[in-house]
Amino acid sequence: MKKTFLSILFLACIHFSAVAQEMVDFNVVPLPRECVAQKGKPMPLSDFQAICYKGGEDMKRNAEFLADYIYQNTGKRLNVTTNTKGVVISMAVSEKISAPEGYTIKVSNKGVDIQGGSNAGVFYAIQTLRKAIPIADADKVQMNPILVTDAPRFSYRGMHLDVSRHFFDVNFVKEYIDMLALHHINIFHFHITDDQGWRLPVDKFPKLIEVGAYRNTTVIGRNTGLYNHQRYGGYFTKQELRDIVEYARQRYITVIPEIDMPGHMEAALAAYPELGCTGGPYEVEDDWGVFDDILCAGKEETFHFVKGVLDELMEIFPSEYIHIGGDEAPRTRWKECPLCQARIKQQGLVGDGKHSAEDKLQGYFMKRVESYLNQHGRKVIGWDELLDCDVNKSATIMSWRGQEGGIRASQMGHDVIMVPTSTSYYDYYQTPEDDYWSKPLLIGGFVPLDTVYNAEPAPSYLTPEAKKHIIGVQANLWTEYIADKELAEYQVLPRMGALSEVQWTMPENKDYKAYLQRQIKLTAIYRQQGWKYCDFSLKLKN
Repeated sequence: MKKTFLSILFLACIHFSAVAQEMVDFNVVPLPRECVAQKGKPMPLSDFQAICYKGGEDMKRNAEFLADYIYQNTGKRLNVTTNTKGVVISMAVSEKISAPEGYTIKVSNKGVDIQGGSNAGVFYAIQTLRKAIPIADADKVQMNPILVTDAPRFSYRGMHLDVSRHFFDVNFVKEYIDMLALHHINIFHFHITDDQGWRLPVDKFPKLIEVGAYRNTTVIGRNTGLYNHQRYGGYFTKQELRDIVEYARQRYITVIPEIDMPGHMEAALAAYPELGCTGGPYEVEDDWGVFDDILCAGKEETFHFVKGVLDELMEIFPSEYIHIGGDEAPRTRWKECPLCQARIKQQGLVGDGKHSAEDKLQGYFMKRVESYLNQHGRKVIGWDELLDCDVNKSATIMSWRGQEGGIRASQMGHDVIMVPTSTSYYDYYQTPEDDYWSKPLLIGGFVPLDTVYNAEPAPSYLTPEAKKHIIGVQANLWTEYIADKELAEYQVLPRMGALSEVQWTMPENKDYKAYLQRQIKLTAIYRQQGWKYCDFSLKLKN
């Protein structure tokens, strides 16, 4: 009797031990290109002794990132070393991997071997492993032998943040960059100036932050005519901006700054009214929308100003691309401005059936700015309104008014980044109308999770040549109605997960129902990091 009881107890303990095990699972977001099971027994995480790296400081930092992630998930702290003795997670760059951001992860009874096409490729492997390791006690975590082979679909994988309408400090910007890194996003589009606030210090033009960084009041609601009568604003120091750039670089993210021109310049005009067609007076805007007062294209002083701003911008931001906007620039003042009309005559700009002379004046403006940036080794990105300005094909087009502009641009020979409002504007609602009572006040619109996920940036009917020009995908977070970090987090999560699969995962490997299960698992890291997220779609399908 005693022997039988002990046998049952022993078997129960074995069963309990098996149930308690937590397996590393590479069904993560974004989904890797290929995962192939290998022969062999599971490897307990508790057997691992260190993380071994080959390379310089960047690779050492990669190893330290992984050590931190494993500790956060499991409580186990692995040493970082160049010593390969014992059971280790090893990482190195391999010439055998042709895609610069590609990688392999091989789990065997010898340990884990990570190889990347570059340091960035190793970093994405680390993010994948981070998400594959469950949040559980290290003694319970095991890894089945497997070979993961992965590389991104698009080279440009962007996410945008507007800090002009509402200001977000350095701590949040760095948190936002951490979100991007988790989702394999490699471009941070940093919108730092607009009508409602100028956030970039420019030594040559100090009033930009003395005057342009602050508005005297802010409209309540959707341009109701009611105001809170509270001074609002802020700006980054140059050192803070350099810190942001470096923080992003360490996570293989390029910061692309945007100085929108010639429109969305009310804050700059408030500081330097002589740059406008009428001479003002102007104020930093307290309403949301599009405004008639823009930079005067007829004054040489305007181009001295733009060049001075760009000079100091380029000192801070080493990115290949500079975003110069070009959207929502009414020609109202230009039509009435003698200097703008003189410029039109001087340049021989004549309207045609598609474009007015003032449209072509904006083309002159943008080409002149692009030429200046090109002389400094930089390239231009602008919104799809640039197509109405007859800009050079060297300008990259960011297609936001639907995909049509991007498709047309790709056929014309422009490189294109797809960011249509219908799938990529995260200031829009993500829950349906019947849930209105619990919604925050937002700009409107509806971009649910499945709409984000099912977007196809390069339609099948495009020619191979046109498809080559669609270099990436991005989503935007405009902040007219988003004033705090919690709401900003809530608006981008979990939609950033769906975006990452559009950016990274090959279309033939995408499946929305399977993605939802992976996304639900990813929310464990959101909670671990203390990030707010909208779980409406996840609950609906779970």
